[in-house]
Amino acid sequence: MANKDLQQRNNLIRAGVMGANDGIVSVSGIILGVAGATSHTGTILLAGFAGMLAGTVSMAMGEYVSVSSQHDAQEKVQQDQKQALATDYATEFAFVKEKYVASGISPTLAQQATQEMMAKDALTTTVRERYGFTPTHELSAGGAAIASMISFPIGALLPMLAIGLTPLVIREWVTFFAVILALLLTGYAAAALNGADKNRSMVRNVMAGVFTMAVTFAIGSLFR
Repeated sequence: MANKDLQQRNNLIRAGVMGANDGIVSVSGIILGVAGATSHTGTILLAGFAGMLAGTVSMAMGEYVSVSSQHDAQEKVQQDQKQALATDYATEFAFVKEKYVASGISPTLAQQATQEMMAKDALTTTVRERYGFTPTHELSAGGAAIASMISFPIGALLPMLAIGLTPLVIREWVTFFAVILALLLTGYAAAALNGADKNRSMVRNVMAGVFTMAVTFAIGSLFR
C-alpha cells in the first residue's frame, strides 16, 4: 500500500512539474512572439491568456489520455498473461525461475522462491517479472489531469506577469531571464523526481526554452 501511495504521489508530482514547465515555455513563446510584432501590452497579454487557456485544456486532456492508454495497455498484458498461465503454466514458471537464477540466486533457492510466489499470486508474479509493473499499482488518470490543469496556468502566469509589469524598454529581457530561472527550477525538479542528472536536465530545459523564445520573437519581429 505504501509503495502504491508513493507511485501515485510521484505521478501527480510529475504531472504537476511537467505542466508548469510546459506552461512557462509555451506561453513565454507566445507572448514574446507577439511582442516581437507589437508593443501593445493588451494584445500581448490577450494572446498569452488565450494560450494559457488552450494549453491548460490540452495538457489536462493529454495527461488523462496518456495515463488511460497506459492502463489499457497494462490491462491487455494482464489478460494475455492470465491466458498464458491457464494454458502453459510450466513455461511461465520456468521463465520466472530462470530470471531469478540469472540474477545470481542459486537454482534451489530460485525454485523455492518461484514456487512460493506463484502459489501466492501467479499473475502478479509473472506480470512483474515479464513486463516490469505490478497489476495493483495503477496510476490515477484523473489525478494527473487535475495536476496538469492546475500547474500549467501557474507556470504560464510567470512570463505574463514579467512582461506585463515591467517597463516597456526592458520587459522582453526581464521576461527572458525570468523564464530561464523558472526553467532551471523545473528542470531540477524533474531530474530529482526521475533520478536523472540534474545539471543535464536543467541545461536541456533552458536550451529548449531559449530556442522557443528566440524563434518566436524573431518570427514575430518580421511582422512589426
